[in-house]
Amino acid sequence: MPEPVPASGPAALQPLLPSDPSTIAGYRLLGRLGAGGMGVVYLGRTDTGVLAAVKVTLADQADQPDFRARFRREVEAARRVVSPWAVPVTGADPDAPEPWMATAFVPGPSVGEAVRAHGPLPDRSVRILGGAVARALAAVHAAGLVHRDVKPGNVLLAVDGPRLIDFGIARATGETGLTSADMVVGTPGFLAPEQAEARAAEIGPASDVFALGCLLAFAATGRPPFGTGALDALLYRTVHDEPDLAGVPEPLLDLVRQCLAKEPAARPTAGEIADRLTEDTPGAPADWLPAPVVTTIATRSAAMLALPDIDPTAPGTDPDAPAEPSRRGFLLLGAGAAVLAAGGGAYALRNSGRDDNGGDAKHPAPKPRNTWAIGVLADLSGPAQEIGKAQERGARLAVERFNAVHKGKPFTLELKVSDDRGDRTGAFAAARRLASDPSVIAVLGPTSDDTGIAALPAFEEAGVPLLTTSAGYNLFTLRGETGPRNTTVLRAIPSHFMAGTFLAWSTTLLPQVRRPGILQERTDDQYSWQYVSGARFGFRQAGLEPHFRVIPGRATDYRRIIGEMIDAGIDTYVHCGVRSTAVLAARALNELGFTGPRFTGQHVFGADFLKEAGSDAEGWFVCAPVIDPVQRAADTKQKAADRKLTQDLLDAHRKRYGTAPAFYTGESFDVVNMVASWLTTSAAKGPLTRKGLWQALRQQKYTGAMGGYTFDKNGDLSGVGTFLYGVQKGAYRFIGAAPNEPQNKKS
Repeated sequence: MPEPVPASGPAALQPLLPSDPSTIAGYRLLGRLGAGGMGVVYLGRTDTGVLAAVKVTLADQADQPDFRARFRREVEAARRVVSPWAVPVTGADPDAPEPWMATAFVPGPSVGEAVRAHGPLPDRSVRILGGAVARALAAVHAAGLVHRDVKPGNVLLAVDGPRLIDFGIARATGETGLTSADMVVGTPGFLAPEQAEARAAEIGPASDVFALGCLLAFAATGRPPFGTGALDALLYRTVHDEPDLAGVPEPLLDLVRQCLAKEPAARPTAGEIADRLTEDTPGAPADWLPAPVVTTIATRSAAMLALPDIDPTAPGTDPDAPAEPSRRGFLLLGAGAAVLAAGGGAYALRNSGRDDNGGDAKHPAPKPRNTWAIGVLADLSGPAQEIGKAQERGARLAVERFNAVHKGKPFTLELKVSDDRGDRTGAFAAARRLASDPSVIAVLGPTSDDTGIAALPAFEEAGVPLLTTSAGYNLFTLRGETGPRNTTVLRAIPSHFMAGTFLAWSTTLLPQVRRPGILQERTDDQYSWQYVSGARFGFRQAGLEPHFRVIPGRATDYRRIIGEMIDAGIDTYVHCGVRSTAVLAARALNELGFTGPRFTGQHVFGADFLKEAGSDAEGWFVCAPVIDPVQRAADTKQKAADRKLTQDLLDAHRKRYGTAPAFYTGESFDVVNMVASWLTTSAAKGPLTRKGLWQALRQQKYTGAMGGYTFDKNGDLSGVGTFLYGVQKGAYRFIGAAPNEPQNKKS
């Protein structure tokens, strides 16, 4: 179950938005700690200076059936737990128009943040962490509750020990109300098998112990014991696979194994774990954490102490009257007041006292903006910088083309670029730089799935359309039956699932394919799982039964692994994984004398695969969501008008950069031109705003240098959008679009 907002402990305090309240029930709000589809968590301060994490639920959520009952249960559950290792509730009102709950504020990072930023925790840290969380869970269980969501994000690190937070889905032992019997509740990857299979009657204190075992394994190794990726994959592994405990220190290994027993009755109790992990190593309290984590805690604590006061709003004050700016108001003018002046970056504020032109003597209508910006959120200096730089160049060429063609028109375009460095931990801040800028009307990006997952909330919150030409993660556009509908992302490539389907159908172009072998390696588990799921569907449609093999991302013995697949009778090899492991596979296949076709997908495609695999790459077929503009311009099968569009792009790129464009340049050029085209048409009809832009762009039927673009109701690219290449003499040779159905179907 997705967690909408963190209950405490910020990665970085964000400024309040113009729509945010300044106070809630006596708490002066200082900034945002997090936000999601269910509500917002603010940093609040009492008149006496005590800080609190104030969780406020959106009014539309509060009006949903049973919501208040769930929220009231969360408050009651949290109040029943008395432990120094659980964050206490300091105030709450489940019956308010927007229900809220305040808990003591912990300025330290979560276990997840600390491990991602600084690596696995040392043995002693893990022991103390486990002992304290076990004591907190013992208090939870003594109160007759089951937490049900023990995970790295719900354990905060303080100098004097960890704190367990978030009782949003806690439940009295044996209670099954308010959720359906077949609903999986909790966080996949940190669920017990009985939770993963929604065996409600079996969920109890032992389920929290299993989650604690997952937490300790993660803290000690830096990775969840059942991998990462799609929900279905995680649930299946939790129930059927043995945990990956490589790297867990020997003194902890036996205990962690016992916690992760498949049968609840075989697990120790929380109290027993606490007794086994009693700290007997001398040292000061602050010594329990590595120095970089302590530094993070100290830095955040100092930042909280340095927060400025906020000028109170006196009762009866005219909100429209001019006022002296407070220090905070001055500091946040660019991020807050400027957004308000532009209508929150979405639409101009109106009320019944204004005329039809949006202004009166007291509230004059704003002057039309004469400059708008297209944002680019891309990896320009990290692992995917080859793609990110191509995307930035494509966007820049589109903006320069617009300004040259529309010189003297009502507005000009700018390009504003934010480098996320391919780093998920900094992606939200990089996204916020664009989303909070009222001049940015739409953004090209992200380059990768990981950074996109972290960055997406910033664009959802600000209402800024996000157009991607390289991120195929399915949940950017498909939110499930219970999630909020996507109104932010337009994906100009197929999802990884559909790309895997098209890859499977591409193999059927070869009549000799009868027994494909699919290797799923888990370096990027989200990508590989989705790709395998699509390939499985595609092969089923083609009447083929593949041989599957799943291996850890760190596996290197590809000669043995692929040898076993060859022994199983495969005649075609399909690699669902990343480039580095495809290189290992290519080498092993040649060493083993395998002569069948080899296929792979997007995360392998690129110049680095050719360089690293060398002659072992010869003969591979690679499916990718992009077209080579040089080959497209020379393709006589294309219409003359379409070839001219491509040639114009080639000429502009050579003039600007002195080279032919790299892959992903043309598609990025096209989607920015699509936005610019809509802006040109709409500027004549009235003021341009972000409001309604996603829907308007989704309905576009646009033809650009690289082909046509239409989108379905979810914001996904319609049609195939996957293209097949063969590696020949050290280069990619364009073969054509992948088929939209199986060829040479086997009966």
